[in-house]
Amino acid sequence: MELTAAHLAELTGGVVVGDPTVVVSAFAIDSRVLDPGSAFVALTAARDGHDFVVDAFAAGAVVALVAREVATPAGATLVVVDDPLAALGRVAAGVHPADRRVVGITGSAGKTATKDLTAAALAGALRVHASPGSFNNEAGFPLTLLGAPDATQVVVAEMGARFPGNIADLCAVARPEIGVITHIGLSHAEHLGGRAGIARTKGELVEALPATGYAVLNADDDTTPSLADRTSAAVVTVGVSPTADVVVRDIVLDGGLRPTFTIESPWGATAVTLGLRGAHQAHNAAMAVTVALLLGVPIDVAVADLGSATSADWRMDLVEAPGGVVVLNDAYNASPSSMHASLRAFATLPARGRHVAVVGDMLELGECGEAEHAEVGALAAELGVDVVIAVGPASAATATAASAGGAEVHHVADRDEARTVVAAIVEPGDAVLVKASRLVGLEVVADALVRGEAVA
Repeated sequence: MELTAAHLAELTGGVVVGDPTVVVSAFAIDSRVLDPGSAFVALTAARDGHDFVVDAFAAGAVVALVAREVATPAGATLVVVDDPLAALGRVAAGVHPADRRVVGITGSAGKTATKDLTAAALAGALRVHASPGSFNNEAGFPLTLLGAPDATQVVVAEMGARFPGNIADLCAVARPEIGVITHIGLSHAEHLGGRAGIARTKGELVEALPATGYAVLNADDDTTPSLADRTSAAVVTVGVSPTADVVVRDIVLDGGLRPTFTIESPWGATAVTLGLRGAHQAHNAAMAVTVALLLGVPIDVAVADLGSATSADWRMDLVEAPGGVVVLNDAYNASPSSMHASLRAFATLPARGRHVAVVGDMLELGECGEAEHAEVGALAAELGVDVVIAVGPASAATATAASAGGAEVHHVADRDEARTVVAAIVEPGDAVLVKASRLVGLEVVADALVRGEAVA
């Protein structure tokens, strides 16, 4: 993809300050990691991207999309627009090829894994480009589209939402043909209006699908009938329910928590073994295979590369640390559903010693927060977790419920206190789960364990 500054101005309604013929070959929002020839998009968030325009040009940017003129090196070119973030979306929508198919994936948990598994299921037959990492918001989503190589046939894009209308806005940029909703849980319940509000917002994806498209929905989720009523696309359901169109059965975890299972579908049945960890990944993989089948990929080709799909950092990473401590690092983020899935997997993990769960606050749950944190503690105790280290103010409810269930409990204020307690009580042979919402920062506890610095 190559665009001149003049073309960028045309797509965005902007004004060129500098050379209108300079050619852009990529886009970036971080001046530290851009490729030469990029357009740097100066977003205003926690930090103002306009403060880094000079750095971006020094790193090889040739154009900057800005909301105001700023000091630049001699010869630098700006495209001044009303809103750089909105302009980025307009560029992505304007240059997206009409014949390039888009698969949009959303849900309260499992989006990134399902996206990566879908890309693997398609890769044996089609030229695929997928969102890097968790690029799923109003900036990351258009960057995914713009980063697709020219020969790409299918883009698999993750779609996140913190507020109503977010998914609809992304769909207006990408025009997805297939929409996948992994499940409806409680992530961002505070901003979206509880589970019903989350279903309304995630359902913006299926509402945007064309009548010729497909909505891939969770057969085991009680919101699926109402979601199905909101789309003109054909609906295909996936789940363990025997009434699903694509059925997942016979899930078995090995000693490393990797699932083997069977997928039964109208296109045939097949056994699958994943490299990703947790029984919940079987459902994500079945959704991925369903997308591939709908796009004409033979079932044997669709499952061939699933075992090689890998997770992003801090997502169910299993490491045997010095001293024989086994660490399950799932610290990237947490919601009630993902916390339950991690605990259930963790409880099956073989260990010579105890099972120690370091579980922290799950943020943005609103009025559901206390009950959901208490449920985590109760589940940990029910599953036989020996020690629960509850981290953060909201996790007081986790500590109380886990203690009532018979677990040894330590309630601490933050990640630093958690690291101190872990160092005092974790012993060789123990298995340790580390999981919380991203802002709690429990990856520092996992890192200390992996380095052998937090073992008694």
